[in-house]
Amino acid sequence: MAQIERNFAWPDTIKNYFIGSVLSEGGSAPAPQAPAKTWVDMVNEIQKAALSSRLGIPMIYGIDAVHGHNTVYNATIFPHNIGLGATRDPALVKKIGAATALEVRATGIPYTFAPCIAVCRDPRWGRCYESYSEDPKLVEQMTEIIPGLQGSIPPNSLKGVPFVAGKKKVAACAKHYVGDGGTVLGINENNTITNFHGLLSIHMPPYYDAIIKGVSTVMVSYSSWNGEKMHANHYLLTDFLKNKLHFRGFIISDYEGVDRITTPPGVNYTYSLQTGILAGIDMIMIPYDYPRYFASFTELVNKKVIPISRIDDAVRRILRVKFTMGLFENPYGDYSMANEIGKQEHRELAREAVRKSLVLLKNGKTPVEPLLPLPKKAKKILVAGTHAHNLGYQCGGWTIQWQGLSGNNLTIGTTLLDAVRATVHPSTEIVYSENPDEHFIRNNQFSYAIVAVGEHNYAETVGDSLNLTIPEPGPSTIRRVCRHVKCAVVLISGRPVVIEPYVEHIDALVAAWLPGTEGRGMADVLFGDYGFTGKLPRTWFRTVDQLPMNVGDAHYDPLYPFGFGLTTKPVKTTQ
Repeated sequence: MAQIERNFAWPDTIKNYFIGSVLSEGGSAPAPQAPAKTWVDMVNEIQKAALSSRLGIPMIYGIDAVHGHNTVYNATIFPHNIGLGATRDPALVKKIGAATALEVRATGIPYTFAPCIAVCRDPRWGRCYESYSEDPKLVEQMTEIIPGLQGSIPPNSLKGVPFVAGKKKVAACAKHYVGDGGTVLGINENNTITNFHGLLSIHMPPYYDAIIKGVSTVMVSYSSWNGEKMHANHYLLTDFLKNKLHFRGFIISDYEGVDRITTPPGVNYTYSLQTGILAGIDMIMIPYDYPRYFASFTELVNKKVIPISRIDDAVRRILRVKFTMGLFENPYGDYSMANEIGKQEHRELAREAVRKSLVLLKNGKTPVEPLLPLPKKAKKILVAGTHAHNLGYQCGGWTIQWQGLSGNNLTIGTTLLDAVRATVHPSTEIVYSENPDEHFIRNNQFSYAIVAVGEHNYAETVGDSLNLTIPEPGPSTIRRVCRHVKCAVVLISGRPVVIEPYVEHIDALVAAWLPGTEGRGMADVLFGDYGFTGKLPRTWFRTVDQLPMNVGDAHYDPLYPFGFGLTTKPVKTTQ
């Protein structure tokens, strides 16, 4: 029932404490830029220790592969969930799940903490990009990633039973149960205030689909529902999820989630552990202080505070998942899958996802003069902005490191600037300047400009924002460039941000979300090889004072409504 961080997973610890699971926390890798073999070596070493214990039960290794296998160097980084929501394409998302499963298995890992099926109701939340949409129906459709990751359950199989179709698939995890996207002011880990009907109609629907599709595990949310911590909520974990929805996989805590039942966290660990286990949590993501966990747990069992029947339920569920995954038959990682990481077919799939995720918000100062698609053959074009040549910004948080990284040496991929260079006619002169001054812009005769600006990297609480503004010099670059040159602005962000003050200066505006490593997908639609098809997965507000504002609200006055997105036709002629 214990899951510990890989840095503490020494052979003696695994063997003597009967550790059931090991994880890589955000950014935790065996070595910088570690190749597949190094990962498989590490996982197999830990597994060997588990199999040499008295009972010889294999451990299950888990990692956050939330937009591709994002901790691993050279892995394919797909658009974050908000971008996938904009595609409105569940079949594509299923393929992304299958590709991700192959890359995860290539490192010897059989379990991912994905998908996040939060219904983000307030873009001020720092995890909003991990949510497919504000609309529960759209999030439900996107649970199609689960059969991509795990394989499709056989016809006529029992609903709610975990399923993993062999050693090229991985166990999935629906998270964070439940209401994580509905907290007050969008503050991470905060309180979701809604009645039972609100919880059932907004936040619960994606879980029904995930369970019907055989999801192996469910992760509990840090957040509270009407003041009660989800990690302590017996009704929602046991009575509802296990008994009413007939979920037969296991429930896992979030990272130190049990500690956070108290304020401050860990102040009475024995009480927290007791509350969490009795509420129905089966596996505890510890991840460091396992001696404290074992001392507290043993004491609670010896005093008969935690009954053996509760432990039996947890162990039965964990073993059920390990059996259905085939871990007993195939406990070790497979070295022969190394070439799955970042392979061309996966990158092409990611590029397609980028194309389909881009939402065209404005095209031309007037409808009769569209700017997009841009001509590939032009005298001289300007590519500008903080995000035009920054792969780290393009990928966002949860990429190599937990919070993401800035710059171009974090992993292998193509920036927007790289993509433009590869797409335009050889005779077109490209001038790149991150933040050009007025004099420079005036003294060059640019045919048009592409300006890419947006948010800096963040994950979780670090991303909570009450103002949702684009950091400087983004707004200044837009104003300066667009005042003198026809400009297409590409906005790279994890959510809608304040854009209304600049829209009038802009000729064309594209919401690109956090597209990942395949920047060519942006050039594909900007230059008309493909048309724009993406639709807003979220309402785009005018000012933050309107928040929270979601489709269906009585007072709904957005800058761009949910589902909005202009379309263009591909250019058939050679340019």
